[in-house]
Amino acid sequence: MKKFNIYLIMAILVISGNSFAQQTPAAKQSEPITIVGATAHLGNGEIIENSLIILEDGKIAEVIAKSLTKRQYPGKIINAEGKHVYPGIIAPNSTLGLVEIAAVKATQDEDEMGEMLPNIRSLIAYNAESKIVESMRPNGVLLGQIVPRGGRISGTSSIVQFDAWNWEDAVVKENDGLHINWPDSYQRGRWWRGEDPDLKANKEYQEDVQELSDFFISAKAYLEGKRDYKNLPYLAMETVFSGDKKVFVHVDGEKEILDVVQFKKEHGLKNVVIVGGYYALDVAETLKNNDIPVLVTRPHSTPEEDYEDYDYPYKLANLLNEKGVLVAIEGSGQMERMNSRNLPFYAGTVAAYGMDKEEALKLVTLNTAKILGIDEHYGSLEKGKSATLFISEGDALDMRGNILSHAFIDGREVSLETHQTELWKRYSKKYKDQESE
Repeated sequence: MKKFNIYLIMAILVISGNSFAQQTPAAKQSEPITIVGATAHLGNGEIIENSLIILEDGKIAEVIAKSLTKRQYPGKIINAEGKHVYPGIIAPNSTLGLVEIAAVKATQDEDEMGEMLPNIRSLIAYNAESKIVESMRPNGVLLGQIVPRGGRISGTSSIVQFDAWNWEDAVVKENDGLHINWPDSYQRGRWWRGEDPDLKANKEYQEDVQELSDFFISAKAYLEGKRDYKNLPYLAMETVFSGDKKVFVHVDGEKEILDVVQFKKEHGLKNVVIVGGYYALDVAETLKNNDIPVLVTRPHSTPEEDYEDYDYPYKLANLLNEKGVLVAIEGSGQMERMNSRNLPFYAGTVAAYGMDKEEALKLVTLNTAKILGIDEHYGSLEKGKSATLFISEGDALDMRGNILSHAFIDGREVSLETHQTELWKRYSKKYKDQESE
């Protein structure tokens, strides 16, 4: 009887595992694909009406106006007249694949114990089978920067594509950036511990900044010394000092951002990115002059202070862009993993509050690719770049038009089916059947 129960449990687990598994990743592109007649939004601010796009060997072989050629269309032909083609949308500063169910601790793998953890790599914890990751593709979100959380130095992120068997298959750029949570110069008391919830100066701010600075100094001294013992955190800093690994500093305040700029100079850091940057507008000139881009916190947020414009979060990206700062949109915050699929609509909101729509598209495509250092291959529809793109029935930055018919990652046509689309079809049929009765 016991043996029967064991077999029964195993069978249930196998069936459950299969029912919750992601769609099988697409096979490598085996023939040319020609997309004919769509309006192509190149992601660099340009549009080609009635376009001709040819995908070969996982790359874009051609993207031109259809009228400029009389050549025979090679391979599989997709008639996309009346539709729109966009480069794949990129989700920066994301924890997709690191947490499946926030309320279940066993599914959380975004944080490690400790404060200075540059050697912690998010990539090896990335779950390519995540059902949340799968749900990004139907909205055109095809790539993401997977970022660890917690500590003063959280660890090292990597960039992945969202149709893979495992993290090895998924990786697009390994160990792209170091992530630092900059201390706050002002803090609110923890009301749940009986502390005064009002904003007050953080007396330990300078000490916290100095501790971070000391770590950088010690790491540099170790790397320049004999290295007669193995120190994994210090070794992970080598690519930071060389500039091969970018430094993403999660910070919002005006004073703190200025301190980050000074920190960059003191430690000779080549590639620094501000993440969040809620008050970056106040120091936009400094950021521009020091070539520091900003991953702006998601526009679908409420203002932090009573005196701010109600639409300040909606227009912040545009205001920074007008100041000459390279800007893209990130989506961290409450329910960030599920809300990552809304990235195109975040860009649409920025467009609704003053930015040209093609410029707004860059906030989730080419600008993001530039900031992450993958623009040579991703972020725009250009000859020679990766064939990572999607076809939408309408305007992809508007939830009414963002209805995908096809999506490609490196030329592979990926599935747009998810657990959510299956439920939608099931219940749509249920209520249609009831109406017909």
